[in-house]
Amino acid sequence: MAIDYVSRRARLDERLDAAGVDVLFLPASQTDLEYFTGLERGVPSFGNIGYTNHWISGAFFAPGKEPLFVLTRHHQEFHLPGGVTGDIITATESDDGAEVFRRAFDAFAARPRRVAVGAAPGEESCVHESGAQARIAVSGRTWAETTLQLRAHRPDADLTVADDIINGIRRIKDAHEIELMTEAARMVDQVMAAVSDRVVAGITELELASEIDLRIRQLGSPSSSFDTAVWAMGKGIERDASERLSRKALPDRAGVNFDFGAIVEGYCSDFGRTVHIGQPDEEYERVYDVVMAAQEAGRRAAIPGATGGDVHRATRAVIEEAGYGDWFRHRTGHCIGKDVHELPYISEEDETPLEPGMMFTIEPSVFWPGRVGVRVEDVFLLTDSGETVKINELDNAMRVND
Repeated sequence: MAIDYVSRRARLDERLDAAGVDVLFLPASQTDLEYFTGLERGVPSFGNIGYTNHWISGAFFAPGKEPLFVLTRHHQEFHLPGGVTGDIITATESDDGAEVFRRAFDAFAARPRRVAVGAAPGEESCVHESGAQARIAVSGRTWAETTLQLRAHRPDADLTVADDIINGIRRIKDAHEIELMTEAARMVDQVMAAVSDRVVAGITELELASEIDLRIRQLGSPSSSFDTAVWAMGKGIERDASERLSRKALPDRAGVNFDFGAIVEGYCSDFGRTVHIGQPDEEYERVYDVVMAAQEAGRRAAIPGATGGDVHRATRAVIEEAGYGDWFRHRTGHCIGKDVHELPYISEEDETPLEPGMMFTIEPSVFWPGRVGVRVEDVFLLTDSGETVKINELDNAMRVND
């Protein structure tokens, strides 16, 4: 099933028109541009990768217009194996990037609207056609140089961030997106099942993490969707969850926490389990049951109209009632899609109503350094019927390796 980028851009047109946005710029190598055009992102690297004039790479959008790509020669020749379809302005290394960018902006702004916008025009939605102050939008991760050039080129324009507009489209997943994310969930389920027997005293965290990353790649993921984490916690282990990977050998009588994800056609998974080495003590067993019950409470609370804050409070209440509230120190989860962390967040401060089609993690934990560590994480889908279902198939039964 092919992704319908034309339909996605039509929805973007409607929202830009309603917000009175004249021109939107989305940078290359970021998720938003890939979402609306299919222009591929590269695999993230630890250090920055850049070329001369790198900041101009991206595309201009406006209601009723086809996008105009502005790309460096290096970006086109070495980072786009699938090429790019559409109108392109290219900047070479010897070009004045600012001049190329201004010329592209002016050429795009002068284009007549060729496609009717689906929404009926209204007094507020067509401010940008009435001769009023121009409104230019950028995504929140646009290069600073790009934003400064837009300000210098159009000093009287109203410059705004478009993330709310874009997230309003991206956070509702269609059937094809759900299918891709379900496949990404199957990948991590399969990898966890394969490495679970290897969680024994003496193997290092780094060896396990490296095997996870290799298996993910062998299954077809271009990389892990974020840094793979494997870390032991338990009695006598004075180590917190902030140290997510080490070269240390795993000790006996420890809970080993996992946090990793895969990618399928640009869509991410995010996953977690805990495996215990040796017979656990009574507290570990109690905490394990509490964390799993907390996840289930969060799942039940995630209904249409509830907020991320509601889900977080329901999840947290189970852990607090068991006496471990001080050691559940992070949010319950986050929405997920082409980015691992997407808005809205499943967090106490987020009051965005949940809607069918949203996909999010529920990942409670108890991390008590020197005493006990347990986590679980799965991706959930809020369905059209109003039920929240787990898309990971690997069960949450306690795993103990003697």
